[in-house]
Amino acid sequence: MPEGSWFCNDCRAGKKPHYKEVVWVKVGRYRWWPAEVSHPKNIPVNIQRMKHDIGEFPVHFFGSNDYLWTYQARVFPYMEGDASSKDKMALQEAALRFKELQTEKEMKQLQEDKRNDKKPPPYRHIKVNKVVGKVQIFTADLSEIPRCNCKVTDETPCGQDSECINRMLLYECHPQVCPAGERCQNQCFTKRQYPEVEIFRTVARGWGLRCKTDIKKGEFVNEYVGEMIDEEECRARIKHDRIIDAGPKGNHSRFMNHSCQPNCETQKWTVNGDTRVGLFALVDIAAGTELTFNYNLECLGNGKTVCKCGSPNCSGFLGVRPKVYLIAVFVKTNIKRRSKSEVTKEREDECFSCGDGGQIVSCKKPGCPKVYHADCLNLTKRPAGRWECPWHQCDVCGKEAASFCEMCPNSFCKEHREGMLFISKLDGRLSCCEHDPCGPDPLEPGEIREYVPDSGKFKL
Repeated sequence: MPEGSWFCNDCRAGKKPHYKEVVWVKVGRYRWWPAEVSHPKNIPVNIQRMKHDIGEFPVHFFGSNDYLWTYQARVFPYMEGDASSKDKMALQEAALRFKELQTEKEMKQLQEDKRNDKKPPPYRHIKVNKVVGKVQIFTADLSEIPRCNCKVTDETPCGQDSECINRMLLYECHPQVCPAGERCQNQCFTKRQYPEVEIFRTVARGWGLRCKTDIKKGEFVNEYVGEMIDEEECRARIKHDRIIDAGPKGNHSRFMNHSCQPNCETQKWTVNGDTRVGLFALVDIAAGTELTFNYNLECLGNGKTVCKCGSPNCSGFLGVRPKVYLIAVFVKTNIKRRSKSEVTKEREDECFSCGDGGQIVSCKKPGCPKVYHADCLNLTKRPAGRWECPWHQCDVCGKEAASFCEMCPNSFCKEHREGMLFISKLDGRLSCCEHDPCGPDPLEPGEIREYVPDSGKFKL
């Protein structure tokens, strides 16, 4: 944890919330809730007249349609992928509105970019890697180059569907060594056998590259070409690594964008004794499709670059592992913890306490899908053995819980549950007093919603 006063990157840079921006808002002890920053002229008159201080601005909550005056310290930007729970009306509205505003912003940016930038940024086009500094280039002796068993009479000698041992081991055949001679189909790097491509302006990710012809799965797409630099040119890298920098010099592959669900991948091949990096199709790619690959960047420190690939499994940031969506499984259990006991995830993706992903701890109670950050549990290290999460113990006495909040780990036994839970006005779920910005709607005296075993439902 940082010592003393700490400021996030947005505050340090002086970034402010803008009108028509979707944000998360914190109100009192309620849970963070999605809202849109409204212009004071566009809100109801009674809201305009509400008492507020200089620097405060109005927000319009999704789901409840309520308005509130708030200030910068109580909000943070909404990001694509935050609304992952399909059963929450407010989050669905926030996701739709965010997408709508993003599309509007991107179209304006695209029009502006087309007016200002009619050509890609300048770079020097090169066909092979260029050495910078003390980088060593390796060249193999012909006697050392592996020889495959393909024949010149084969239908597709050394082809993608052949049994060429060199291709299987990611070695390119040498034209003077391969038995197939000129018919060899495993010399894509040397002969630069690239499919036809074109550079184009994407909507939100700058310039990109797309194919003009169909590409089959496994086919060679391009070689990643640039300046080869050593550790003296790239001090942040590990010693003795060789880095290919396609910024100032490169070929068309430098325009390929990152994607968390790419249609191409990088492969290290040995060509004439040296290592080269090629891009190969992961799937069949139709003509006109943008070509992408996963950059696999390593993020150091707190600085992260937002990923705009738009893939269903997008991690949100470059260098963060893409989300893995677990297939729903049927679980039979009598645990008094579910509003939907018949169909559930084997494990959830986000911490049940704060809602964020990352390094998480899983509950070991059979059938419970909840996961948490160790910090959110006030633990200094990961629990060992058959650890059960706080959802299964009463917050007051620690005994087995009988009623629980469906939106956080708060839970209570029969003795301590009275007055601690209410039915949310927003979605009808049982919750504690921390979540609904519309305010609590307490149950009548004696009314407690309990789980009915084997029915998957609650009753009052």
